[in-house]
Amino acid sequence: MEENHKKPVFWTDLREITRRVIFEADTRLGKLFDMLLIYSIILSIVVVMLDSVEFIKKDWGYHLNIAEWGFTIIFSVEYVLRLICVKKPLMYARSFYGVIDLLSIIPTYASLILPQTRFLLAIRSMRLLRIFRVLKLVKFINESDLIISALYESRRKITVFLATVAILVIILGSLMYVIEGGEHGYSSIPKSIYWAIVTMTTVGYGDISPKTPLGQMLASIVMIMGYGIIAVPTGIVTAEFAKQSSRQITTKACHVCSAEVHDFHAQYCYNCGEKLLKQTEKV
Repeated sequence: MEENHKKPVFWTDLREITRRVIFEADTRLGKLFDMLLIYSIILSIVVVMLDSVEFIKKDWGYHLNIAEWGFTIIFSVEYVLRLICVKKPLMYARSFYGVIDLLSIIPTYASLILPQTRFLLAIRSMRLLRIFRVLKLVKFINESDLIISALYESRRKITVFLATVAILVIILGSLMYVIEGGEHGYSSIPKSIYWAIVTMTTVGYGDISPKTPLGQMLASIVMIMGYGIIAVPTGIVTAEFAKQSSRQITTKACHVCSAEVHDFHAQYCYNCGEKLLKQTEKV
């Protein structure tokens, strides 16, 4: 009975230690693991880039292929360990980092059937976002999290704003179609709407431009409107950003769903509601 009791306890302790090493950067081993992971990601991206250069691939293609499979195996083992370490692996698999981790290894296996998919491995660069946690740049974690929160809280206002802009470009594009006509390049309403979008966003490709005085006057109005419209979403997000600016962020990760970037004094996970473990021990 004692042996049967010890095995689950040992497994639980081992899984918790492994989870802290893999998911958190508040310990010496955790920081070392993540730094090695980041170096591996950088090297794997370099390998993919070099493999896309024809003369390098010609001389070193075999070695680059071996290196790529080596990195893929490492990242595959790491992904499986991440799933094992958390109590709800599906929640991690559906998270932002979980999806990125999976996408970073799929292309190599898919290349056995479709060779060109190997170059999709450049998506591994997204995993370098972990560097903010590894280097314990909590200030930058805080700021990036605040931007995401501000954008999320502003979503309804921004949706209304975008809908208003869409209506404007349809009206302005239709007016320009009527004023200029097909002989000046405005051959259809969709093409005229394209002109209105390019002009209002102050991009100004110049592939289509009004020739008549009335069309040029309308274009001038659209350009001036563009400067004011660009400032609107900035003001919306800035206002929400100010509301979120007092938050303090830690690198603590949930042991159940692996959600990261919790408030410094948080006791429960914002994602699954599980009580967060106290980090009284250093691994």
